[in-house]
Amino acid sequence: MEAKSLWVLFTTLLFIIQGWRQTEGCLEQERIALFQLKSFFNRPYKLENWADVKGSNCCQWERVECNITNKRELKSLNLSENNIADLVDNQVSLSSVFNNLEILDLSGNNFNDSVLSKLKSLTNLKTLDISNNMIVSLYHFEELKSLTNLKTLDLSEKVQPMMNLEVPDLSSNLLKNNDLTYLKGLSSLKSFSIRRNQLEGSISIRVLNNLTKLKQLDLSGNKIESLQSSHDGERPLNLTNLEELYLDSNSFTNSLLSQLSGFSNLKSLSIYGNQLKGSINIKDLNALSNLEELDMSNNKVKEFVPTKNKDQLHVSSKIEELVLDGSYINNNILQGIGVLASLKILSLRGCGLSGTLSTQGWCDLWKLEVLDLSENTLKGTLPPCLANLSSLDYLDISDNQFTGKGASTALANLTLLRFISLSQNLFEVPSIFISFANHSHLKFLFSDQNKLVKEPTIQTWVPKFQLKVFRLWNCATKVLHIEIPKFLYYQNDLSFIDLSDNNFGGNPFWLLENNTRMRAFLIEGNSFMGHFNIPSHPNPNMSIVDISNNKIQGPIPANICSIFPQLARLNLSSNSLQGNIPPCLVSLNTMLMIDMSHNQLYGGIPEMSAQSDSLMFLRLSNNHLSGKITPTIFCSPSLKFLYLDGNKFDGNIPSIDISTFPYYSLSDIDLSNNNLSGELPRWIWNVSNLHTLVVSNNQLKGLIPMELCYLDSLEILDLSKNNFFGPIPSCFHAQSIKHLHLSRNRLSGTLRNAFFNSSSLVTLDLRENQLTSEILYKIRTLSTLSVLLLKANYFVGEIPIDICKLYSLSIIDLSQNKLSGPIHSCLSHLTLEPNGEKSLTLDSTEVLDLIGIVGFGEILREANYFGITEFELFNFRVEEPFNLHASIHEQLEENVDYTTKRNSYTYKRNNLELMSGIDLSCNRLTGEISTEIGNLSEIRSLNLSHNNLTGHIPSTFSKLKQIESLDLSHNNLIGRIPIQLVELYNLAVFNVSYNNLSGSIPSPKAQFGTFDESSYVGNHFLCGPPLHENCIAIDSPSITAPNTSNEEEENGVIDKYVFWVTFFVSYVILLLVIVLILYINPYWRQAWFSFVEHCIKTCQYFIEDNLL
Repeated sequence: MEAKSLWVLFTTLLFIIQGWRQTEGCLEQERIALFQLKSFFNRPYKLENWADVKGSNCCQWERVECNITNKRELKSLNLSENNIADLVDNQVSLSSVFNNLEILDLSGNNFNDSVLSKLKSLTNLKTLDISNNMIVSLYHFEELKSLTNLKTLDLSEKVQPMMNLEVPDLSSNLLKNNDLTYLKGLSSLKSFSIRRNQLEGSISIRVLNNLTKLKQLDLSGNKIESLQSSHDGERPLNLTNLEELYLDSNSFTNSLLSQLSGFSNLKSLSIYGNQLKGSINIKDLNALSNLEELDMSNNKVKEFVPTKNKDQLHVSSKIEELVLDGSYINNNILQGIGVLASLKILSLRGCGLSGTLSTQGWCDLWKLEVLDLSENTLKGTLPPCLANLSSLDYLDISDNQFTGKGASTALANLTLLRFISLSQNLFEVPSIFISFANHSHLKFLFSDQNKLVKEPTIQTWVPKFQLKVFRLWNCATKVLHIEIPKFLYYQNDLSFIDLSDNNFGGNPFWLLENNTRMRAFLIEGNSFMGHFNIPSHPNPNMSIVDISNNKIQGPIPANICSIFPQLARLNLSSNSLQGNIPPCLVSLNTMLMIDMSHNQLYGGIPEMSAQSDSLMFLRLSNNHLSGKITPTIFCSPSLKFLYLDGNKFDGNIPSIDISTFPYYSLSDIDLSNNNLSGELPRWIWNVSNLHTLVVSNNQLKGLIPMELCYLDSLEILDLSKNNFFGPIPSCFHAQSIKHLHLSRNRLSGTLRNAFFNSSSLVTLDLRENQLTSEILYKIRTLSTLSVLLLKANYFVGEIPIDICKLYSLSIIDLSQNKLSGPIHSCLSHLTLEPNGEKSLTLDSTEVLDLIGIVGFGEILREANYFGITEFELFNFRVEEPFNLHASIHEQLEENVDYTTKRNSYTYKRNNLELMSGIDLSCNRLTGEISTEIGNLSEIRSLNLSHNNLTGHIPSTFSKLKQIESLDLSHNNLIGRIPIQLVELYNLAVFNVSYNNLSGSIPSPKAQFGTFDESSYVGNHFLCGPPLHENCIAIDSPSITAPNTSNEEEENGVIDKYVFWVTFFVSYVILLLVIVLILYINPYWRQAWFSFVEHCIKTCQYFIEDNLL
């Protein structure tokens, strides 16, 4: 964007502020000005409710806040993450009318250094955020010296003249070590962050020592190695008032601790992810006498050791929090950690602890409130001394190998527990839950992936707790249709429940009736039956419902929207639901995602779809929906993913005018497997952010339009199994395209220049069309191509040798063409290794780019709803209850049809990743098979049948250890079948029929014992089982030609070519002899003609008497 755009930006802001001063509320000119401002953003969808609607109150718009007491004054404006790049004009001077602005957020917009000079007139500004930009120096920071009220700064600039500044945040920019010199005048600094910049090596302490009032310092995310440079000599770093220090993700070593000796008041130290290793000397920590929180996680620290026997850990009387996650400590640390008598939080997640838990040391930490031992390999039963930790509030022992049947005495005594996670162990559930019968404080209970056993018929205990969150997901069981835990009948305050993937039976919807404040209800992947019964009274808290992959029947309740008015995610897929789709669902203002696929729903799509301004994901695949697709479904302003495949929709795809939309969101469209007809509407090719278009297996027709060439975001295009005709646009070389399917149409012409600049192309499927000419040498430019399918066209000429340079290729199908020439030996250069790119259609980062979905973590953060602490929230690890990435990947999974083992198979997911094969059958290839083809050690299928190949079968084929199907039939191969092929233990199909092979068939052992006579038929000199011909003591010698052997004639077996030539010559000679005899002998000539006349009359009389 041009530099003068900054003038437009701030002039518009000036106009807005002046308008606010004139009257109460939002004036029309203010609304217009804000809307004009939106047009300068590269990401206008970030401000979706900034609409050009007359009378709209812009004070209520997203990211705009007016003064509470005087609504004529602009108080806060948030323009972050809109990609406002290079909006700098040196001639712009902002007017004093901006004095009322107190909060301005311009973060994440690619500003450079000079933007600071344009903010100096905002004299009442208290908070300024320009972080995550492209600021590379603090030189221009003096431009902000007039901002005397500024207390909080989040950017990346120079701070020297701003004496009142207290909380600058210079994170996520490009600042270097020398920029720290500009900080020396900031004596008022209380908190300072310069994380994620380009600081490196040693940091000079001279600047930092001037920050005498500093209480919080964040230098994390750089490449700092030391806090004391060589020119500082022995002068110590002396920040006596500093209380919090964050040095995470740098390159500090063990010497760091001795450099912190001057931090006498330090209470919290975080050195996560550095290069500390081995033993930590207790002496280095003694100087930090007030230290309360220590985070040394993700280092290679193994233990704390004294230098002398008399050394004691003096900080033990103060330290309350110790985090060593991801370190390489040994079990001995648990025995020595008992000296930390004041410890309240101990986290040893993923530290490599193994074996059984010691009963010494850690069991004496009676003040401990939080204990995290997750992600280790601890095993055995829980030690009884765990009961000593009577103050324990949070216990996470997940992802270990602990065992237990029934109640645990150790757990039963921890009655203050609010949170416990037993997930990914070997506990028997739900029997172990009796341990918590008296835990009246318990709110969170996680027990995923344990052993699920059947409960007694009669409930023997009544819980005193009322859970907020209960997860029992994916537990192993051999019992069919086991009942859900009985203690749940006593729960009436659940907000989140997950019983997914357990094979539970019965009908669980009474849980919704009992728990009126339920927010997330997840029962996916069980054997629940019955109707989808919802509560009789509204539940305004319900946000997520997932009952997919069960056996639920009947209609979707028509009143579901009034019972769950705040529903955001609804997954009803893979059941047996029937009836119409309630119209309110697709128009619910809070709805984000709906999946009703794989049911028996009928009718059409409700007309009210366009009213929804929040729905992003709609999947109605594989139902019985019919009729014409309503145009309004394509007009929803928020819809990004639309999947209507596998239904009975007919008619044309509706035409709409997307030019009327400020921003068109739709990125994925799947209309495949319907009865749609007509041509593709032009508006589709104008969707600039289109990522996926799948319309296969319909009755669409017409030319593929040239507009296809300009879809820069398109990655998946599937037009297969339709009636498209004409040439492929030669301009088609989209850099983003990955998977292209145009098979089974009536496309004609040549490839010309199409595709050959598509550097990201992974799958090219042009099977069963009418394409002609040669396969061009330019194919070598498709460097990422993994799947090449050109079967059943009219390609001629030789296989281009450049195909050997496509080292990512793993599936090649050139069969049923008119290719000639040899099979290039360079094909052996292809590795054919497993390739995940073949099946990958969308990665998780692309999903996050395409759609922003609120996760369960956001539910937890709402207004301290559960009373969960910050530490617990940070460590609260749960799976996403509605996995958008999995849903999209399942919908758009790449499928490749490939013929092998005498059948056509559809490969997808892991099978596609592992599959590798070459099919050159049904062409006119000649020459011998190169021995180098035997180097394709990863190949699983090789088909060279129905060609004119000669020579012997290479013995090197014995190196094809992964091959499952080998077809060399219908060629002119000679010689013996190599006996080494019996070493191919994965070979399932072997066919060498209709060649000129000779000698004995390899011994019928291993896989060769499974092949029948059909694998060898048509080779007249083969003998031995399973053929009926017995081999003589000495096998017949190998033949060198297929037509002149005396032994062939003696055995009555003649080559077909010799037979027909001999027959024709003999027939001609016989005719000539007869003519010559009749010419010489008049008597025989007269007799011959009389005989012919007699035959003619006989036939004439027969016809007249019997047929006429």
